[in-house]
Amino acid sequence: PAPFYEPISLLGWMAGVTTKIEIGTTVIIVPYRNPVETARALANVDQLSGGRLIFGVGIGWAQGEFDVLKVPFKQRGAITNEYLEAIKLLWTQDVASYQGKHISFEDIHTAPRPVRSPHPPIWVGGPSEAAMRRAVRYGDGYHPIRIRMDWFKNEGIPRLKAIADEEGRPMPSLCPRVRLRIMGSDLPDDQRIVGEGSVDQIRRDMAQLEELGCAYVLLDTYYDDIEATRHNEVAWRMLSEMAEKVLDLAGQTVR
Repeated sequence: PAPFYEPISLLGWMAGVTTKIEIGTTVIIVPYRNPVETARALANVDQLSGGRLIFGVGIGWAQGEFDVLKVPFKQRGAITNEYLEAIKLLWTQDVASYQGKHISFEDIHTAPRPVRSPHPPIWVGGPSEAAMRRAVRYGDGYHPIRIRMDWFKNEGIPRLKAIADEEGRPMPSLCPRVRLRIMGSDLPDDQRIVGEGSVDQIRRDMAQLEELGCAYVLLDTYYDDIEATRHNEVAWRMLSEMAEKVLDLAGQTVR
């Protein structure tokens, strides 16, 4: 529902009004779009932004949307895997060909290719075993959302490392998206997710994520209230409080 914007056209606008920050998706539902179109459009965004694009991806969950687009919902994982393989080829070869079950093409001229080499970083979202394996096989970063610290530390990261070892690949960077919700007092730790609670609790969360080796932490100010997205005062206030009390932005660390 409104006011959610179409991501690729919005990224084109963001590329034009910013100069330094990285821009990206969290996440694009990969099966919704032909991968040739996705690769071309996002390569253009990376070019226009001077190499600042991050490609966050997921397989999707809203079956009604799949039905409207006539994309088989139960095959969305397999489709995503093929599409990511195809997109990476299109981003790294001047003329690309791919043969798969869900997408095939021959001798596609790909210019202009992305600025980043070998391609913009791919962050793969999702808490499942399949999502972790997808992140290891096709991604550069693992991008879970709304995590609990005990799960992330004691289950998520160890399992991700084990999958990387099984696949003989490096473990992807840790790039979680956390829901930022600053409260006036502490919340019980067993009833909250990372990023929720008092400023002190959130500072401890950020410090622990830093200790765990997270390359990025994305702060998500959306908390399931569509109407609130029309009025961003609360979101800006929370982000300002994080900048003033929790994060050392210049040093890219926790205060």
